[in-house]
Order: sequence, then structure tokens, then C-alpha cells
Amino acid sequence: MSSVFSPPWWAKSAHIQTILPSLTRVLSPLLKRERLELPDQDFIDLDWLSTPIDNQPIILMFHGLEGSADSHYIKRLFLACQSMGHCALIHHHRGCSGELNRLPRGYHSGDTEDVQISLQHLKQHFPNNPIFAVGYSLGGNVLTKYLGEQKENSLIERAVVVSAPLQLAACAKKLEKGFSKIYQSYLIKLLQQKVIDKMEKMALDKYIPVTKHQIKNLTTFHGFDHQITAPLHGFNGVDDYYRQASGLPFLAHITKPTLVIHAKDDPFMTEDVIPGPAQLSPHVSYELHKQGGHLGFIEGGSPWHPRFYLERRILDFLFPTSPSTETDNNQC
Repeated sequence: MSSVFSPPWWAKSAHIQTILPSLTRVLSPLLKRERLELPDQDFIDLDWLSTPIDNQPIILMFHGLEGSADSHYIKRLFLACQSMGHCALIHHHRGCSGELNRLPRGYHSGDTEDVQISLQHLKQHFPNNPIFAVGYSLGGNVLTKYLGEQKENSLIERAVVVSAPLQLAACAKKLEKGFSKIYQSYLIKLLQQKVIDKMEKMALDKYIPVTKHQIKNLTTFHGFDHQITAPLHGFNGVDDYYRQASGLPFLAHITKPTLVIHAKDDPFMTEDVIPGPAQLSPHVSYELHKQGGHLGFIEGGSPWHPRFYLERRILDFLFPTSPSTETDNNQC
């Protein structure tokens, strides 16, 4: 399949590309939940589409900020996998599977420890099944960081990263400007409510320097990450968190075939997330499309029944017919 993406005339806007998919009804596939108990007494939930057979590849998905198995992009890939007979599951970040996690900490953009636990679990139970991975937005940044950290020790054989905020500081600033503030406001309210819900069940005052009332005043990612995310996860403030967790520096160290897909008009990002040639490992294929928004990439159909590029492109890369698709760095 061609890696050229072209939106229809009615979906040229980055905001239509970003918002419409979340408003489009997508069927929910029947999933089976598996709970993993973690070494620190917390848990994460895996939702399975099917159990793998023989040497069948396992497709492991990582959702974006406050996403889940109910996210439109996750459901679409599940349905595409189902129609093609692929085995797939989703790794829920802590607290994102419909139930608050047990500990004060949650998840963050560089949280690769839980990723490794899920992967080791899969390898232990299905040692002969190769693992493919797909990461969206925050989950894509986490996946990028994991692949670059682990290098040849990665338990993932092939990967696709979509709309990842690979330079967190720049993305946080972008979301404070113009229409992008709408997305920030929506996501921040979800994060605020989750912290408030936790405060009602456990003592957080020794971990974060704010009260329940003050949380409502943390209306930017920069402020929220400085007062909540960083201290909860052992970082020395927001700048330290953004520096350590951003995926961009890890692209050069990836040793497994990986496709990274970005849209130049993504309202969550700036050109700071776009890697230069020297920042890309030879094993990374990079697609920068002029349009597509954030996790959008509507390529046809109608506003009532849009057709999407991502699922076809992801599965085409994970199951290539030619090895030449692995090392193309495209500016589309």
C-alpha cells in the first residue's frame, strides 16, 4: 500500500481531522480482560481480542493520554485486526481501565517500566509468538522511549508510533495557544478529576504540594506536570520530567523496524517534534504528512462515515510484503 496520505476536501482542516474521529460511532469489539499484579502492589489491565495460536504475532497497543480500549483509534485497530484474523490486545496505563489504581502514582509520558512488565508477561506465556506494538500519542512517546532504551534487547519485533509528542516541552507550549487550548482544557479536566478522586480515597499531601481546591487552578499541562506529574513520579520538576521523558532523543537508538507517523498540522505539536535525518536510526521509517491532525488521518468516505488511513498503514507495516518498506524516510 502507498504511504501517501491525502484527505478529502471536507476534511482538510486539522481540527476536523482531530475532532471528527472521536465523534464517529465505532463498534466495540468483545474483549477479555486480564489483570496483571505489579511488584509494587499496584495493577494494570490488559484487554485481549483473542488468544494467539502457534507462532502468530501478537499486536500490543498503547493508548494516549486518558485513553483506553474505548478510544476510537483503539477500537478501529481492534476491528481491523479482527477482520484479518490478527491477535491483538491493549495495555492500559495505570488507572485508565475504568478503575482507579491503588497507589498515589499513576502513569506518565516516559513510563516504560510498566511496558516492560507487560512484555515480559507476554513472552513468558507465549515465548514463540513475536510481539508487534502500536503506540498512539502519549503511548507512542512511551513506545519510542522503550525501543530506544532497550535497543537490541527490546522484546518488540516491529512497531508503529502515531502522533507522538516526542518533544514534551514544545507540545505543552503549543497547547497553551489558539484553538489548541480547547484540547488542553478537555484533557486537563480529566486529569484534575482523576487526582481529586484519588484524594478522596488516599492521602496525597505528602506526594504533591497542592490541595484539592488548588488543583482546579492547574489549567495548563506545564503547571499540572510541575505540581502533580513530576513529584508523583520522582522527577525534579517539570523541566526534568520533560527532558527525561521525551521520546525524540531515543529515535536514534532504535534497532527494531519502526514506523513513525506525524502530521505537520497536528494541533498538539510543533515542528520541534520532527526529527532531522541525524536523529533517525536506520531502522526507523519516518512519515511526515502535510495534513492529518492528531490521531485523525481521514482519507475518504463522508463526514457521517469517514474512512481512515491509519489502520491500513499500520497493518501494512507490521505485516510487510517487501522488506524495502522498513527503511523509507518519507516527507509526504
